[in-house]
Amino acid sequence: MNPDPSQNVPGQQVPGPYVLDGDNSMYATESGLVVPVVTRSGSEPGDTGQSAGATRISGVSIQHTPATRIWFGKVHNDGGYRSVPHHHGEAETGGYVLSGRARIYFGAKFEDYIDMTEGDWVFVPPFLPHVECNLDRNNPLTWMTTRTPENIVVNLPQVADADLRDWTDRP
Repeated sequence: MNPDPSQNVPGQQVPGPYVLDGDNSMYATESGLVVPVVTRSGSEPGDTGQSAGATRISGVSIQHTPATRIWFGKVHNDGGYRSVPHHHGEAETGGYVLSGRARIYFGAKFEDYIDMTEGDWVFVPPFLPHVECNLDRNNPLTWMTTRTPENIVVNLPQVADADLRDWTDRP
């Protein structure tokens, strides 16, 4: 819709002033102003849930912003590394492969997997045990990840590489 009344299309309703439907005062600064909060590159905290083989840094989280119901960060895997089996508790997880080639093992004894490449999106349901892998033995894998309500990481007992189908003989 065009906010310029002189450009109205007959029958098209022009929106009025923006009306805040809700209360965001809990996010106000000491001066009473509600503002966006920026986490500058290089100053992201690393004090978030971790599992071996996956380094998670937080861009938006309860640890350093007023956010209370979202975690948004970057997950990095070195070439050839994989995470320990884990799940994210009650958290719903959305991921985006920023660079690299990924694999997620899941299912009973982690016998199933899906592969992803740069530009792919994934949803991991709550309480789903899985193993996140970097398929490339030489180059890093970087994911952008978001979770609600928080970055819950519940590490599970390790599984041997040989127990992950097609892992040890990948190209």
